[in-house]
Amino acid sequence: MARRADDSVTRLSVIIPLGPGDRVDELASTLQHHPRVKEVIVSAAQALGPGQPAGDRWIHGPAGRGVQLNRGAAAATGSWLWFVHADSHLSPEAIDAVSRFACGAKQAIGYCHLRFHTDGPRLACLNALGANLRSRLLEQPYGDQGLCMPGAVFDQLGGFREDLERGEDLDLVVRAGKAGIPIQPMGATIITSARRYREQGWLRTTWRHQLAAMRLVRNARRAGNPDRP
Repeated sequence: MARRADDSVTRLSVIIPLGPGDRVDELASTLQHHPRVKEVIVSAAQALGPGQPAGDRWIHGPAGRGVQLNRGAAAATGSWLWFVHADSHLSPEAIDAVSRFACGAKQAIGYCHLRFHTDGPRLACLNALGANLRSRLLEQPYGDQGLCMPGAVFDQLGGFREDLERGEDLDLVVRAGKAGIPIQPMGATIITSARRYREQGWLRTTWRHQLAAMRLVRNARRAGNPDRP
């Protein structure tokens, strides 16, 4: 679908990939009631079931994070795309900050300052600290930091890779940096769930993520901007 250029006030197309067991009630409600949000698109891997909130737009199809994100982006009509994970929490002030970023930025990818919710181990605060330092020093934020970009930049990069089980977000950011697209903080804080660290173990999860990240960065730098599967 052709993207429509917004007028003087940028309004965001928010895309939320929905995985098994994810709920978006609180997040979708916060976004839908904000005047700077044009539409909320929930990209699910299954059809809308009874008791699920209606949301602005629900689309469903094959599972896979990259597949679902690309499907949501293809359905978006706004000129700016904001990819937000279902387990994230946002304040109205954070949404305001993202909207201001979109109004002022041209060809850039924005990200939020990361905090983890208290539903995981206390050591998760170290992971947030590391993510924020990595984003600032290396310009390599992850998807749980709410990546936001013009639709034109997303199209230029060919979207997210669909052949990666995880790490499609970091892969896209590295390809963007190699293409000379600025990676910038948006002045907003996003809070995401730390339950995976509780359920899978803090040390094991942290180590696995670090190894996967190093491998993804190396492969993305070598590949440049591969064709989308």
